[in-house]
Amino acid sequence: MNKKELCEKAVKAMQNAYVPYSGFKVGAALVCSDGTVFTGCNIENASFTPTVCAERTAVFKAVSEGRRDFTMIAVCGGKDGKINGMFPPCGVCRQVLAEFCPPDFPVILVTGKNEFRELKLCELLPFSFNPGYMSG
Repeated sequence: MNKKELCEKAVKAMQNAYVPYSGFKVGAALVCSDGTVFTGCNIENASFTPTVCAERTAVFKAVSEGRRDFTMIAVCGGKDGKINGMFPPCGVCRQVLAEFCPPDFPVILVTGKNEFRELKLCELLPFSFNPGYMSG
């Protein structure tokens, strides 16, 4: 799976978003070490707190299927599903990624048609609280 193909899967997943309140659609595509891809979209709720982001949807789908061997994720988003620049993961999604991914985990941010920017998770979430802190 190359990065362009992964970005295309994230864009496709974005179209399934349920966003009647904000209008901001987000899609994510998460790759496992064997090439399996789990996609996710954001799903809003009228009371807002139960809203789930695309990145967490993809991670939770993968983990619920017994997978924890992630190699990279692509994320895209925009008002009414129109990509207009980067749409990075929120803080909660960054923390969830830190639970399962190493600091150098690639996060691909779709910026436009056939355009993306690649960052490491540690650049998005420096000094993350990770499982290592729980081992005493």
